[in-house]
Amino acid sequence: MALNRDFIGRTYRSSATYEVSRVKIREFAAAIGDNNPVYRDKEAARAAGHPDVVAPPTFPIVFSLHSSGEALADPDLGLNYAMVVHGEQRFEYRRPIYAGDELLTTATITDIRTAGRNELLTVRSEITTVEGEHVCTAYNTIVERGGAA
Repeated sequence: MALNRDFIGRTYRSSATYEVSRVKIREFAAAIGDNNPVYRDKEAARAAGHPDVVAPPTFPIVFSLHSSGEALADPDLGLNYAMVVHGEQRFEYRRPIYAGDELLTTATITDIRTAGRNELLTVRSEITTVEGEHVCTAYNTIVERGGAA
């Protein structure tokens, strides 16, 4: 069954801030196999010109989709999550994410389209500090296999 196109344009805001910690950054870097010392060592990060440990570029995936979770779980969307695979993700940065940042996410469903037998749903997530500074924009496309059949 096709996804409900009425969800295009719906926006969801995070209900709580995401507090970036050195531990979470280190765990994420380990999970992706990146041993860059700026992800683990405050002094290495400072030597590279950063105020604290830096998060790897794909780190926002840890929290950015949480805001759109309400939409993805809504039965009126018609998404069969058992058939979902990752399609694409990309990030556009204004500045790096650092340990100590408190971040908010506003996610908007920007597109739903059919590709062959599949349904593609794209979410744009604006990530800001609690003070309103724009940090980055995350784009994520998920694919529901066979959803259009």
